[in-house]
Amino acid sequence: MEKETARIEAFSDGVFAIAITLLILEVKVPPPGSGDLTAQLLKQWPSYVSFVISFAFIGIMWINHHRLFSHIKRSDNTLMLLNLLLLLGVCVVPYPTAVLAQHLGSGGQKPAALLYQGTYFVIAIFFNLLWGHVNKKELGDKNNETAGKISAQYAVGPLSYLACLLLVWISVPASLALNVVLAIFYALPPQRASAVIGRRD
Repeated sequence: MEKETARIEAFSDGVFAIAITLLILEVKVPPPGSGDLTAQLLKQWPSYVSFVISFAFIGIMWINHHRLFSHIKRSDNTLMLLNLLLLLGVCVVPYPTAVLAQHLGSGGQKPAALLYQGTYFVIAIFFNLLWGHVNKKELGDKNNETAGKISAQYAVGPLSYLACLLLVWISVPASLALNVVLAIFYALPPQRASAVIGRRD
């Protein structure tokens, strides 16, 4: 028997796949006659950095989405709407990535980083809203221990990404570095992440 959420997961996978593919379109090929090709390729380092970071972030968001839906057994209208909100955030990622790539290392890097970090802050809120609804309406399986560890891992998300956003005013590189650390944290299985949180506490 097909799982009730199978269509939601299939649609979501397609959105993640398109969003992650769109990222490479912002890495431009230097046109002929624009100077030494090696120099032109090296000048595009902000595009490479932005692409790799965002590719990893979308990939990790997809992993987390898959983890959630491995526990979600039933759906309702609110779940579908909240999942669409989350996918809206995923679809937006290529745009702030392109803005960051254009302005990283220049005078406009601070507003570009604010847009970039603000996007992930909102996505973290969407993840929490989705998972919170699953728990409130008991749409998941009966593995309360795993659900609790997922909740603990997600609970630190909005505040952590808000810290990344605020850190932009002090140092853009430090803000991006913290974002990478958070990506690694969310790549961890909930059991490992829960242990990290426990050691921190």
